[in-house]
Amino acid sequence: MQLPDVSGYNLERQKMRFPADFDGRLNLVFIAFQRWHQDVIDAWVPSVAQLSQAFPDLSYYEFPTLTRGNFLYRTMLNEGMRAGIPDRATRARTITLYLDKAAFRLALDIPNEAEIWLYLFDQSGDTVWRTSGSYTPEKLAALKRTLAAHL
Repeated sequence: MQLPDVSGYNLERQKMRFPADFDGRLNLVFIAFQRWHQDVIDAWVPSVAQLSQAFPDLSYYEFPTLTRGNFLYRTMLNEGMRAGIPDRATRARTITLYLDKAAFRLALDIPNEAEIWLYLFDQSGDTVWRTSGSYTPEKLAALKRTLAAHL
């Protein structure tokens, strides 16, 4: 599976396009569909931040994924999220995607929007590893093994 070409603005108001703007040799992307998914992502982030220290060629991003809306709708949501995240690094790696969610899910074989999905992509957007749902030590161990095998 490959990440389709997507674009959006990060919460620092910078336009970004992926996979072209991936920073790492490998890039972990948290894909969220519901507001409450942020709590699930937040449980993963401390361990992923440690991994990014151990594996300098790893970058990670958050993709809140929403349906297209008008400019005012998008601006209000982005500015609301921006106001709720004081950390600049977190705002820089959070890119809101406004797109056709069904087509996006189909391209990545995401069956529904009930949980978060984590994808490890290479620089060209090819999937190296994926999982879904809440943090578990087993999922983290699988991610570490994958990183060790590819970096």
